[in-house]
Amino acid sequence: MKLGRREFIKLSATATAVTAFAGLGFNMQPSTAKAMLLKTHWAKETTSICAFCSVGCGLLVHTDTSGSGRIINLEGNPDHPINEGALCSKGAALAQTVETENRITTVKYRAPYTDQWVEAPWSWALQRIAQRVKETRDETFVESNGNGQVVNRTEGIAHVGSAEIDNEENWCLQSIMRSLGLIYIEHQARI
Repeated sequence: MKLGRREFIKLSATATAVTAFAGLGFNMQPSTAKAMLLKTHWAKETTSICAFCSVGCGLLVHTDTSGSGRIINLEGNPDHPINEGALCSKGAALAQTVETENRITTVKYRAPYTDQWVEAPWSWALQRIAQRVKETRDETFVESNGNGQVVNRTEGIAHVGSAEIDNEENWCLQSIMRSLGLIYIEHQARI
């Protein structure tokens, strides 16, 4: 048998394909399906929406039912019409914003010209924030512009919103900032 160049290439390709597929363990015999028990079968499953950006991907959040209520698993919701079970890297890591040990849960205050952070009570911090907002608003409030038009705004305060809150919370926050007269309102997802 004379083996030419074309025949050699065809034979080599066929031998490679047969070897590759044979090594994968294909079995043409019928098989039976086996149900698997998920590791989270005992957890409470709740649907939610990812709050990182404005896409609104659906989530399945599994929480511990033994009393701690901690998130034990978070995944994309395959029944959600927007993401169909897929999540970006930020959405997949969403549980870390709640479950991290590095999350600060107390008020930390650093006085001007110092390098030390001290722990302060929440009541003091909220009172101080309200006082500083009132002082700044009073000092920088503009009732009318150069053309004599009534504008009622403050140009001394800006607000940068959070992508970690949902639309309803954003609406409330926007209303509060507008009622204070702020015009410099931004959202951190665009920065």
